[in-house]
Amino acid sequence: MLKNLSFDKPIYVLAPLAGFTDLPFRSVTKKFGADLTVSEMLSSNALAHGSKKTLHMLEKSPIEDPYSVQISGSDVDVVKQAVEILNEYDGIDIIDLNCGCPVPKVVGHGSGSSLLLNLPLMGDIIKTIKETSNKSLTSVKIRLGFEEKNHIEIAKMVEDSGADFLAVHGRTRAGKFKSAVDYDAIAEIKRAVNIPVIANGDIDSFDKAKWVLDHTGVDGIMIGRGAVGAPWIFHQLRTGTKDIDKNIKHDIIMEHFDKMIEFYDSYGVAMFRKHTHTYSKGYRGASALRNSVNSISNIEEYRAVIDDFFKNSELLT
Repeated sequence: MLKNLSFDKPIYVLAPLAGFTDLPFRSVTKKFGADLTVSEMLSSNALAHGSKKTLHMLEKSPIEDPYSVQISGSDVDVVKQAVEILNEYDGIDIIDLNCGCPVPKVVGHGSGSSLLLNLPLMGDIIKTIKETSNKSLTSVKIRLGFEEKNHIEIAKMVEDSGADFLAVHGRTRAGKFKSAVDYDAIAEIKRAVNIPVIANGDIDSFDKAKWVLDHTGVDGIMIGRGAVGAPWIFHQLRTGTKDIDKNIKHDIIMEHFDKMIEFYDSYGVAMFRKHTHTYSKGYRGASALRNSVNSISNIEEYRAVIDDFFKNSELLT
């Protein structure tokens, strides 16, 4: 295992989320408590073909240590090429294979959760990553099955193929993001394999995170959508305090904005609007704030408006 990643106690992981878990957001969650951050999902094809946009997405913050890069793919040779390219990049500690994405575009290419329909191929891809990679660890993200649950079979195959740990989203592909998460099935996986297991799916509060850890007995939890608009959930878990000071929220929001500008320059203003919308939920005057920032493109002006709002606005009870 990595010297900076121990499963001796539960770890808290930021899940990869397209369009959200970019470098600025990852660095903020890392600074305030996440043990592990994961890149947005990268296509093996795009990596193998040297896509500039995809290679840019590999960039990480210096504080992201350890750092995991998640790839998708359905062709053993292409995945091998992608891993060989990742081998040239320092600062990547883990290569993670996505076998859970339910998006039709990804599934249509035979990647993501489509691999759950072809376990021998999935096993070959995991083995190829493990054999080719010069990184410390190989991990896999799965769902409970494609149409039906066959989660124990999938998890055992992941372990047998050489993965060092796995993350489980507690739905089938058919369940997309809407059906109830089956935490009992995640607990069954934990009991069935000898590698660390991380639970994922609808973990959206401090209390829920604690309950999932207790109920499943897993080695960590992975939070995605539950951290959007509330990255302080990692601070809560790290410090063990459910209540979070309004000033800490303010600090986290401003840190996020500054990192967005640092990474995207002036384009970061437009990109931060969606975050402003989620951060302001539950604050008095949120709708007026959203309306005002939609017409601001100047960095200093935008910063001053949100700084004042989150410093002085009251939370609705």
